Amino acid sequence: MTESLQIQLRKGVLEMCVLALLSAGDNYAYDIAARMAEGVGMGEGTVYPLMRRMQNEGLVTTYLKESESGPPRKYYRLTKSGRAAFESQRTEWQAFEVHVRKILGDAA
Repeated sequence: MTESLQIQLRKGVLEMCVLALLSAGDNYAYDIAARMAEGVGMGEGTVYPLMRRMQNEGLVTTYLKESESGPPRKYYRLTKSGRAAFESQRTEWQAFEVHVRKILGDAA
């Protein structure tokens, strides 16, 4: 796969992946960024601006939680709108994936 295609695929699923991580429970941005870096190769420079945008759009809310290893951490939680956005995006992704797999299978 070309690097350009990988970049476009990552950009296309970034928000959905963050919403998916948060659907499993509240989390702080550094852990989300680390998991995104490990899973799809997107790091802090991409995740932090996305988290701010998602907060501005009302998809997530934040709260501070004391940390045993330093200052309080800012945790992110899905809002009702964020959960609905995730469900919608997941449904769209699953339908898209089915069609792509069919096309790729037909081409083989």
